[in-house]
Amino acid sequence: LGEEGYGLTVAPQALQLRAAHRTGLLRGIQTIRQLLPAEALSGGAAGTGSWELPCVEITDVPDRPWRGAMLDVARRFQPIGYLRRYVDLLALHKLNVLHLHLTDDQGWRMPVDAYPRLISVGSRRARSQKGPTGPDGAHFDAVPHEGHYTKAELRGLVRYAAERGITVVPEIEMPGHVRAALAAYPELGNHPGRQLDVWTRWGVCDTILGVHEGVFDFCRAVLEEVMDVFPSPYVHIGGEECPTTEWEDSPAARERAAALGLADPAGLHGWFMGRIGAFLVERGRIPLGWVENGAELPPEFTVMTWRDGTHARAAARRGHQVIAAHHRATYLDYAQSTDPSEPVAQPGAPVPLHTVHGYEPAPHDWPEEERARVLGTQVQLWTEYARTPEEIEYLSFPRLCALADRSWSGGRGDWPGFVERLRQHTARLDALGVPYRPLDARSLATAGSASPAEGTARLHL
Repeated sequence: LGEEGYGLTVAPQALQLRAAHRTGLLRGIQTIRQLLPAEALSGGAAGTGSWELPCVEITDVPDRPWRGAMLDVARRFQPIGYLRRYVDLLALHKLNVLHLHLTDDQGWRMPVDAYPRLISVGSRRARSQKGPTGPDGAHFDAVPHEGHYTKAELRGLVRYAAERGITVVPEIEMPGHVRAALAAYPELGNHPGRQLDVWTRWGVCDTILGVHEGVFDFCRAVLEEVMDVFPSPYVHIGGEECPTTEWEDSPAARERAAALGLADPAGLHGWFMGRIGAFLVERGRIPLGWVENGAELPPEFTVMTWRDGTHARAAARRGHQVIAAHHRATYLDYAQSTDPSEPVAQPGAPVPLHTVHGYEPAPHDWPEEERARVLGTQVQLWTEYARTPEEIEYLSFPRLCALADRSWSGGRGDWPGFVERLRQHTARLDALGVPYRPLDARSLATAGSASPAEGTARLHL
């Protein structure tokens, strides 16, 4: 059964749940919750009587060990109470990783004792971009956005998630996506005398960390405090979308590149990530980073491939452990359809439900050696246009259900069967108050019919 597998027997007179590890028992408990009538999941159902379960015999083992969800709380801060609810929703769907994107150009959300201005300055921006296009006057709101967590809150979240079989993986962006940090500590940049604000726009900012030793002192100090809060084996250090123009224009960066024997300052990116990755390895952690093409991070990194479906295989061929997260199948900040009533979303074609369910992180025509290096997959929700918990959940569901179904079950997918299961599952989402996007009639029309269960068992709550 492995770490997360379980066996479940429901007979008319007894229920038996078996697992080799505690995590497997937790996954089995979620199956029991799903076998209950949907109303048993609602907040007022505890202690209200008894429920009937269908008699079943189940042996269930996940296809891949990494089944996650990334939530961006840097661009849009969400209170810790909501993060606990989000963990509960991940647990219900047997996902096992919450990837928490804590820092970006638009905000820094975790306190670092050695650098207090990361919160006093970096956690607040003056306004926010309202949409992807438009003249500047109408392009921004006039509402300051701020928020940060305490270390006690984050430690509590880690414990809460662990009790539900979920690992919280922190992400601290570098060497790009650091405008909030540079607003707090300009000396970390390539123009130490320039005072920046926390960025109010979306997209890719061209201000990045410098490559002098003070920067590495900063990164190490931050990560030491991150590791003290988050016991996850993995620490994500970003790495994506890092324009190198500032390095190319910086005499100090050009001098550093030449001293290292690099062809040009752009080569400093791999050197920078390798140096921080080596520090994490020394501390007993596994460095995790986004990759642009599957070939730019040192071999000790586990990589998240997002730009193109071919990059996951390129990274696996190089020997990396891979989390495949192609943006055209796993980014939930894209709209769910072309319906004009959809809320404002990330520019680009929609990512519909069937695309998420059809995503194969390790296609069956790959050599088995390469497929074995794919740890799994996860959804991403960047929050430029998802301001509230309600908007987060509308964008997440039911697409998160599709990834959860496919990443646990593997195989080539059973779209009609999934749609039938999802039609039943929406009653559970209703009971939990999830404001999911309604299912399209066309999708439901492709569903098959479920086989009735034989017999029932009674469960007392």
